[in-house]
Amino acid sequence: MNELKDLYQEVIFDHNRNPRHFGKLAHASCHAEGFNPLCGDKVTVYLKFSDKGEIEDVSFDGSGCAISVATASLMSETLVGKTRAEAEALFERFHSMMMGEEAKKDAAALGKLEVLSGVKEFPSRIKCATLAWHTLLAALKEEKGGISTE
Repeated sequence: MNELKDLYQEVIFDHNRNPRHFGKLAHASCHAEGFNPLCGDKVTVYLKFSDKGEIEDVSFDGSGCAISVATASLMSETLVGKTRAEAEALFERFHSMMMGEEAKKDAAALGKLEVLSGVKEFPSRIKCATLAWHTLLAALKEEKGGISTE
């Protein structure tokens, strides 16, 4: 079990140090900004949709803690090729996992995102892990104004 925990931590550290899909996305179809006033994490999520309605590209920028950056990086890797409905379903699944509601068998459907499951044991960090996801949902729904975790 400790080996698995170590592997999860290694993946989180790697995504924090070398975030994938980081930077502003030129010609984004939509975007949203998110803010966690408790710790100061800020993230902007950019989405570009293909003619088929799939997420063709995704990126994020901002600043935050290791959990916040790693989550946004892992999320961005997972979203490419998903439809809006699939992305929203992924949000629901991830959010349920963070709230401790996700059944073990469904957690496996999250793929690499499951490495963040240990965060739910630290309630003060859950908002760090969900900020990018709430911002994604706002971008998908094309909501105006910034998203706050409070």
